[in-house]
Amino acid sequence: MNQPIIWIHGDCLSPKNPALQEYANSPAIWVWDEALIEEWQLSLKRIVFIYECLLELPVVIRRGDVAKEVLAFAKEHNADSIVTANSPSPRFETICDEIERSLKLEVLETEPFFEYDGYIDLKRFSRYWKVAERYVYGRGH
Repeated sequence: MNQPIIWIHGDCLSPKNPALQEYANSPAIWVWDEALIEEWQLSLKRIVFIYECLLELPVVIRRGDVAKEVLAFAKEHNADSIVTANSPSPRFETICDEIERSLKLEVLETEPFFEYDGYIDLKRFSRYWKVAERYVYGRGH
């Protein structure tokens, strides 16, 4: 059996990513999602923050269409599967569906930062943190 590759995405950009932990010897990729960058109009500060986080991880960095780049990376490494961490993002599901048309995809569960069932606008960290801090510091519910 071939070794899988790891797909790292922005919803689990951490050395504690379960895919990095469980498959530590597998090659990993991060793809700058050009469509998402354009849609969210990411600031240079946010892009630099993400890039600095990536520098602490054992990943190859690419840009373009996420599914296509992940599949190309898998082919380059003769991988028969892809492993990633779960994400609440609807976009994540779309990318997973596209990947699964070509290769097996294993999605590992992550421990949530906090439990919350409502809507949070993820385009701005400040909007996310305004909701999250109440739960993180025990003032939620």
